[in-house]
This record gives sequence, structure tokens and C-alpha cells, in this order.
Amino acid sequence: MNHKNIQRMTGLALFTAIIVVLQLVSTFVRFGPFSITLALIPIIVGAAVYGPGSGAYLGGVFGVVTLAASAFGWDLGGNVLWNAQPLLTALICLVKGIAAGAAAGAVYRALARKNVTGGALAAAVVSPVVNTGLFLLALYTLFPDVLAAWASDAGADVATYILTGLVGVNFLVELAVNLVINPVIVRILRARNAFA
Repeated sequence: MNHKNIQRMTGLALFTAIIVVLQLVSTFVRFGPFSITLALIPIIVGAAVYGPGSGAYLGGVFGVVTLAASAFGWDLGGNVLWNAQPLLTALICLVKGIAAGAAAGAVYRALARKNVTGGALAAAVVSPVVNTGLFLLALYTLFPDVLAAWASDAGADVATYILTGLVGVNFLVELAVNLVINPVIVRILRARNAFA
């Protein structure tokens, strides 16, 4: 095994640990029935440093932690979905995480050749868009009764609940955190490129 492979494996192990800790901590930070996602930041950095495949792996780690939180009841909304359809919930958790990581890596790789800052910014936007977008699509198509019940409990129709309850709070918080942290992400990537 060469030095570069050892560095990559060590880096991915470090990002894996950070993702597990951040996602477990963020399980207890709620806006509505779902926890926010803080783990997208190390997924974005790992995907930018090691590529879309590694981004997919790191997104998969995030998906497994999200699935565990849903199954064990730490994520209340996820637990409702788990109790309704465990296999579909597992599929949603894994697919949205993997896709968010792979998309961040692909977008960064495509744009960073011309502009590292633009690539990092686009990855920071694309990752939560893919994560939340796939979740909402799955919720709308696979769990319409659950979504309707949540909207009714909130005193809103489904579209209003999606925009104000799910997108309006969780997604905007996740996106804002990514954008605020983006200058740090750019510094990390530039420092890494300087030593590569």
C-alpha cells in the first residue's frame, strides 16, 4: 500500500468519525419533527478532497446514522416513518445520503478546475438540495398518508407544510450552515491543494 492510499484511508476514517459524531449530536437539534443535518459539511469536504465515490461513501455513513436514529427513536419524524415502513425508510435514508455526497463531489470536481471557491460553494448548495429534495420526493410519493397527517396536525395543507415546515425550516438551516462554513471549506481545500 502506498503513502497516498494510506492518507486517503486515514482521511476517510477521520471524516467518518466526524460524520457519526455530528449526526448523533444534531439528532437532538430539532426544528419540527425532524433533526437538522450538520453532517453535510464533512461530507462536502470529503467529497471535494477525495472525489464523488468517496462522497457517496461518506453520504452512506450519514445515511446509516440517520437510519439508526430513526429506528431507535432519536429522530421522531424518522421513527414515525420507520414504524410505518422500515424497508422504505432504510432505502430513503441510504439513497438520499449517498446521492447528496456523490452530487457534492461531482459538482465540486466539475467546477473547481476553474474556481475552487465556486466549486465549494456549488457543492455546499447542491448537497442539502439533493438530500432534502430526495427526502421530500420520497415522503410525498411513498408516505402520503403520514405527510397528510403531519400537515393536518400543523393546521396546514400538504404544500404549505412542505414549504414552511420541512423546507422552510430544516432545509434553510442546513443551507445557511453550509454557506456560513463555506469560507472554511475553501481554506481547507486550498491548503490541501497547496500540499498535494
